[in-house]
Amino acid sequence: METRFKVRMSQSDVHYAGGLVDGARILQLFGDAATELLIAYDGDEGLFRAYSSVDFLFPVYAGDFLEIVARITSVGNTSREMSFEAWKVISPLPEKGETAAQVLENPQLVCKAVGTCVTPKEKQRISHDE
Repeated sequence: METRFKVRMSQSDVHYAGGLVDGARILQLFGDAATELLIAYDGDEGLFRAYSSVDFLFPVYAGDFLEIVARITSVGNTSREMSFEAWKVISPLPEKGETAAQVLENPQLVCKAVGTCVTPKEKQRISHDE
């Protein structure tokens, strides 16, 4: 199971000098994707338990558009392991003008992570029995 959505990073997402977006903002987007997957899979928002890995690969700036991709990769009794990716798909071009931007021919993977979410058995409303 997979979900995808795009979001633009704004000035309100900036945490550091030079318009740099805080990595915690990307993790928040991963959490939103996890919630969507859990609702679709279990009929409940569940809980994010832990990340087993997070890799910030490239900086993200205000004006960048990210595509968030999340997949359920493994299902246990109550646990759901997920993989997450954040791809930069559009970047501003301030040197060309204050509103100039470009769609990236080759989107850039800026962050990837693996995490585990839990939906307690009593909260699972969708049956996956064979």
